[in-house]
Amino acid sequence: MADKGGHPGAPGRAPEAGGCDKVRNVALVGHSGAGKTTLVEALLAATGTLQRAGRVEDGTTVTDYDEVEVRQQRSVNLALAPFTHGGVKINLIDTPGYADFVGDLRAGLRGADAALFVISAVDGIDGLSRMLWEECAAVGMPRAVVITKIDQQRGDFDDVVLSCQDVFGEGVAPLYFPVGSGDGPTGLIGLLTQRCLDYATGTRTECDPDPEYLDQIAEQRASLIEGIIQESEDESLMDRYLSGEDIDVKALIEDLETAVARGSFYPVLATSVPHGDHPGPVIGMQELLEVISQAFPSPLEHGIPSVAPVRGGPPTEVACDPDGPLVAEVIKTTSDPYVGRISLVRVFSGTLRPDTTVHVSGHGMADRGHEDHDVDERVGALTSPLGKTQRTAAACIAGDICAVAKLSRAETGDTLSDPGSPMVMAPWSMPDPLLPVAIRAKSKADEDKLSQALGRLVAEDPTLRLENNSETRQLVLWCMGEAHADVLIDRLRSRYGVEVERTDLRVPLRETFGGTAKGLGRHVKQSGGHGQYGICHIDVEPLPSGEGFEFVDKIVGGVVPRQFIPSVEKGVRQQMARGVSAGYPLVDIKVTLHDGKAHSVDSSDMAFQAAGALALKDAASQVPILLLEPVDEVDVLIADDYVGAIMSDLSSRRGRVLGSQAVPGGRTMIKAEVPQLEIIRYAIDLRSMSQGTGTFSRTFLRYEPLPSHLADKVAAESRDG
Repeated sequence: MADKGGHPGAPGRAPEAGGCDKVRNVALVGHSGAGKTTLVEALLAATGTLQRAGRVEDGTTVTDYDEVEVRQQRSVNLALAPFTHGGVKINLIDTPGYADFVGDLRAGLRGADAALFVISAVDGIDGLSRMLWEECAAVGMPRAVVITKIDQQRGDFDDVVLSCQDVFGEGVAPLYFPVGSGDGPTGLIGLLTQRCLDYATGTRTECDPDPEYLDQIAEQRASLIEGIIQESEDESLMDRYLSGEDIDVKALIEDLETAVARGSFYPVLATSVPHGDHPGPVIGMQELLEVISQAFPSPLEHGIPSVAPVRGGPPTEVACDPDGPLVAEVIKTTSDPYVGRISLVRVFSGTLRPDTTVHVSGHGMADRGHEDHDVDERVGALTSPLGKTQRTAAACIAGDICAVAKLSRAETGDTLSDPGSPMVMAPWSMPDPLLPVAIRAKSKADEDKLSQALGRLVAEDPTLRLENNSETRQLVLWCMGEAHADVLIDRLRSRYGVEVERTDLRVPLRETFGGTAKGLGRHVKQSGGHGQYGICHIDVEPLPSGEGFEFVDKIVGGVVPRQFIPSVEKGVRQQMARGVSAGYPLVDIKVTLHDGKAHSVDSSDMAFQAAGALALKDAASQVPILLLEPVDEVDVLIADDYVGAIMSDLSSRRGRVLGSQAVPGGRTMIKAEVPQLEIIRYAIDLRSMSQGTGTFSRTFLRYEPLPSHLADKVAAESRDG
């Protein structure tokens, strides 16, 4: 077994970009287990970047170098793998395939100019890939599809191609199809060139295809050519083709590359990488590299996100020009206990150089625990990362990606620009974390280190929201899912030496009066010296939900002096905040002060505050106290196939379904009102019920009485907690 501490092939010097037109930034997108990381290894080996490809099973891959990734054998972080092919620098951005880590996935798309969708021939298309395809389509992101694991027994290339065409729509067409013996594929047949590319010997050799494939070639080739011609700017090409003219292959390839670069045609490729019980040849790397380097757009051809001055004003036009003003973005931040903060940066304009001062602009996501910042910082060394290996870079030109050390304030999503004219880029879309996880430090020593460690995690991960709930006195991590929470807790332990444990999440409830009551508050202490004297009589009645608190003064004859009436109200409010039954705040009541007594010497502000609090507690002892639970308005976006199951599930959660509305793309938006107690883990449950295709949002609506069969249980748990 290989040593998990290092890669089997030593990386060479960092590749350099020969110009903006000689760079390709490509995000690998696909479900977990589709083979993205293995594909990166094969491409690095095929281009000579590595002597030998590593293996996920051995923990020796370039892009899965984090302890958690090695242990779990799956990607949880965005990672960069740059190399050169045919004079073009290719920055492969390997993204996680599990829905919990969609933040890194979207960061990868932000840093890329094209997306390569990796689909397993065994597992097919999942819900996340379908959703991401739609996101890429909405912003015009050029795409291609690579089908992996065509050598596995259950792999069906043709079936997955049909699924891609059905799910992804028009413009999806294969450029090659695999051929081989009963032991597995040994090569590919190119539909445009009509040549067989044989990999059986371990190297690619070109030959004529076997006659048994000629009919298949003719059928699929005709479909491919028609698709290319439909995207061609030469309007006469279709007429010439239909009239029987043999279109020049070179012209077809040029039209194909143009259509792919502008995001209107999506080629499908096939690959196979030997592993485990499948020791066959590596297939399809050269063909994939040709599409990436020749058909995918350069940064010059892909648009730049909107940029505006930090101090306000209209958007500023920015071009991908190494000599232009500096505009760059932090697409990923990592913190190392020994090295410090490292920022992965995509430069959109200008040239980033080491040991220069830049302006760091943030978006101010205070609701997620991110400190707002707008400061100048000095850039440290620039490196070109290959996984965890940092190779020194002299500069980073527009269109390229590099890592920057010592930006102590920069966080994921921040903009770097010239200090003289600071800019900020429009933020990219980031989903809200909807799974709350309550944690507490295991010891006093852990508690002392917890705040700083959490601050670093929040800086790295925009999908993490930190909440210190003053009502429930709990520290809550709002996460994307269970796996996301597990990784965060693991990092606290392994990276920062902070041990935490999970606790049951407490939902902030409320109390209110279940009827009208009278209360007497008597605070009298006279035991020598200056005493305390305050007596008050109040009436308490419930108010409609959401009305809050109303205090009415009906004192006549000065039985409670004017200066002490506000003291009674203050005491009542203080007791309301503490609760009168289960320790939850009391709401929606009207308190009327109608009688009382005072002492000319011993009465004081504090005495009547105490009397007011005692009067409220006395009134509460005479009527039922109702527990109120928070109710959220929930919007669930789901594929039409799951509407019935989701509605039924919402009803089982004591929810009220208000209605549904059709959404383009075969989906439905369901609106419902659901108690917060019932949707603590809904982020996990919805994903399971919808096979990863469902999303939801929640907004606090109001408080409602908790059913009696739950109220006693919740109150008891609260007192025990």
